[in-house]
Amino acid sequence: MDETHQPLPEVRQPLIPRTLTEWRTLAILGGPILIAQVAQMANGVIDTVMAGHASAEDLAAVGIGSSLWMPVFLFFMGLLGALQPIISGHNGARTFDRIMPATWQGLYIAAGGSVIMILLLTNVFPVLNLLRLEINTARIAQGYLDAFAWGIPFMLVMMSLRGLTDGLGHTRVIMAFSVLGTLVNLPLNYIFIYGKFGVPAMGGVGCGWATSISNVVAVSALVLYLNRSEVYRHFHLLADWVKPDRQGIMEVLKLGIPIGFTIFVEASLFSVIALFLAPLGPVVVAGHQIALNVVSLLFMLPLSIGMALTLRVSFLLGARTPGTARLIALSSLILAVAVAFVFALGLFLFSEQIAALYTSDPQVQEVTIRLLVFAAIFQIADVIQVTCISALRGYKDTRIPMFIMLFSFWGVGLTLGWVLTFTDWLVPTMGAAGFWVGLTCGLTSASVLLGIRLFLFRPGQDQA
Repeated sequence: MDETHQPLPEVRQPLIPRTLTEWRTLAILGGPILIAQVAQMANGVIDTVMAGHASAEDLAAVGIGSSLWMPVFLFFMGLLGALQPIISGHNGARTFDRIMPATWQGLYIAAGGSVIMILLLTNVFPVLNLLRLEINTARIAQGYLDAFAWGIPFMLVMMSLRGLTDGLGHTRVIMAFSVLGTLVNLPLNYIFIYGKFGVPAMGGVGCGWATSISNVVAVSALVLYLNRSEVYRHFHLLADWVKPDRQGIMEVLKLGIPIGFTIFVEASLFSVIALFLAPLGPVVVAGHQIALNVVSLLFMLPLSIGMALTLRVSFLLGARTPGTARLIALSSLILAVAVAFVFALGLFLFSEQIAALYTSDPQVQEVTIRLLVFAAIFQIADVIQVTCISALRGYKDTRIPMFIMLFSFWGVGLTLGWVLTFTDWLVPTMGAAGFWVGLTCGLTSASVLLGIRLFLFRPGQDQA
């Protein structure tokens, strides 16, 4: 077990020192998670920036393609994310013999998920036609997804193995191999998009090939490390192989499906918005994609804190120190609000510079700047909701939060956004900005309801 992932004895210590000690542990766990998340997000930023400088069509196609694969991937990422609290709980309870069996059941789920994702993403051209995309944009988007699909099995294997490494408190492992993947992706993008070293210029399609190859390299190196590292001599991936086990798979699915569906609900809202905006033209889609890319990158810090919080709460519960788990779950909201205010201020002050970094097209810049102002407003609600839901996952409370997110994002956010964007029922038609106002309202609803759930929740009630 990682020395930074130790339980704090359940004794009557002063509140502030206990809180600061737990925040320090969160920082140690969450720092590598943040770097890993930023490295993974950097692939999307690199794709967006480099495709944007190829052409507006390539940028729009990559944006549409990303909007289709990202929600499906995030569903399986959330599903496999159940391994983190499961393994962290075993780690805290010292039931080490149950760790590798859980890991292997996750790998079997990843194999099944890969088949589903590949079949879905290589057959989306009819959907692209229904969206009335320009034919060349649709062709680039499908080509991008066809190339991207080759790397899907490796992406999901990494998510499964992350449950093992993060669950044991070794969050720096995935950090290292995520950075490796990004370092491979950058030069490959340059080669494939623009046609260098004898390779034909592929434009947006090249982003898909670069991402697939970088995933293959990173995961191959990760598997090699896990099988040769002395740190994992007691958790040997191949020597501790186990057969598929129905009960073990169901344990992961029971906890993971609500998590995956919750993440899908949130991510699909952003993707559906991009698809609804497609008929408004590539300039609007490109501006929306840039704004979404920026806020997604900023979201990595609170998301990383939340992932560390899930690990810590589940570990402390496994170690039978529920009072400390409750302390860190509630006090983390203070950190969340502080982070949100800093991000909101940054988006207000530097929106023009951010837009110029992504694109040289003045029309796309104008759309981006307007949308970033709206994005700054919902930062506080967004950070609060991810902190609350992460703490609840540590308690293995996933079913009720799933329904809260469904109501808030689809019932409130999408419905209101569509009304404001395309109708004058409430106010004059707002265009793309209407969806961002809807997002703000949906996030606010989620943060309030999840906050109430966290404050009222007690272990043992309504757990999924």
